[in-house]
Amino acid sequence: MKRKQESSAGRGKKLRLPKHLEHLHANAAGIDIGSRSHFVAVPEDRDPHPVREFSSFTGDLYLMADWLQQCGIDTVAMESTGVYWIPLYEILESRGFDVRLVNARQVKNVPGRKTDVLDCQWLQQLHTYGLLNGAFRPTDHVCALRAVSRQQQTMVRYCAAHVQHMQKALIQMNILLHNVVSDITGLTGMRIIRAILAGERNSHVLASLRDGRCKNSEKIIAASLVGNFRSEHLFSLRQAVDLFEFYQGKITECDQEIARLLARFDVRAEPEPAPVPKKKTKSRKLKPDEALCTTLHRVAGVDLTQIDGIATDTALRIISEVGLDMSRWPNEKHFASWLGLCPGNKVSGGKRLSGKSKPVANKAATALRLAARSLFRSQSALGAYLRRQKARLGAPKAVTATAHKLARLVYRLLKFGTEYVDAGQDYYEERYRSRVLRNLRKKAQDFGFDLVSVGASQNC
Repeated sequence: MKRKQESSAGRGKKLRLPKHLEHLHANAAGIDIGSRSHFVAVPEDRDPHPVREFSSFTGDLYLMADWLQQCGIDTVAMESTGVYWIPLYEILESRGFDVRLVNARQVKNVPGRKTDVLDCQWLQQLHTYGLLNGAFRPTDHVCALRAVSRQQQTMVRYCAAHVQHMQKALIQMNILLHNVVSDITGLTGMRIIRAILAGERNSHVLASLRDGRCKNSEKIIAASLVGNFRSEHLFSLRQAVDLFEFYQGKITECDQEIARLLARFDVRAEPEPAPVPKKKTKSRKLKPDEALCTTLHRVAGVDLTQIDGIATDTALRIISEVGLDMSRWPNEKHFASWLGLCPGNKVSGGKRLSGKSKPVANKAATALRLAARSLFRSQSALGAYLRRQKARLGAPKAVTATAHKLARLVYRLLKFGTEYVDAGQDYYEERYRSRVLRNLRKKAQDFGFDLVSVGASQNC
């Protein structure tokens, strides 16, 4: 009985913070987002019932916005998981509220029992004292581009899964097409697969469909196309091909939508036209990658693909995730830290416990890591840096360190509009050699010795 009385008394207590803290946001509200309903807390003097629950239906979201305006609220802090916050965020932002989506790590230590009511009250108090930082959210144009770019990546993953289904069906029929062509979805592979689905079983006739640029001869390809054409495997192959072509069409639609969205951005620079080739061609149309690269150059003001390792699709992912306004981060170090590419600094008792980078689910950081991974055989300065770090730290840390360097380069190019010039592998190796020699000479002088090169000692 005593426990029940203590618990009921504890429920009525209001969460308090020290009085010496300054009220930075007097008109602040806190919202705890849920899938079915949202709990909202406003200052106690604004309404007889400062905590209310609103359903997640659109009509109730508008009622919540009206109530917040009646209470004189001008800034809102919300905490959520998943995508439940997006509709409410957009409605409140359209009403003129300063909306901040806060990190759950900053508000996880709620004193007392954890309930939805206490969560929204704790958010409101922390936001009143200016203790919450809002998550990064780009402008509307960039948000639309980001949504379509992520949708395109989803379609690419689905399409890749059906390529595996096609290969599995071929292997079950012992059609070893993947052993004689580099890509079964290429010109030769798709010609042969469509002919098989059309009813052709003669391996020599199928092999005659090879493209002239294929490395393997017609005889070798014909030997790989003799198999057991069972009906159930042909059925699986047909469905996989249909789904592959369907998703290819959806990827094309995403490309068209991305081009339309990029046309809405302001033009920062006009790239120089590509040199006209000496030989005349029938068509002067740009390839899709070239056209997209030119558009990104015009929108960003710089050509990010000039950086080693960053291809056109990588540049698109970076721009769609972080936008073009680098003033959101004070400097390149803050930008790299937001991406989660900086070393950690976990220190306790004067002892460094860990230097691991913080785990973040940042798609721009993932793109930069993939770009860094492609530099292992590059003859550029970045490639030499990656190989040097790999020998010293191992491959995973070397990739993160190189991605950190790429992030700093992207920040400088987008903020200052400078062009990237690769110094080359030899320049990097020479700088590394001179730095090592300088450190060796300094260490030798500390011990009372002089560092003399082998050639100079022989001449003496």
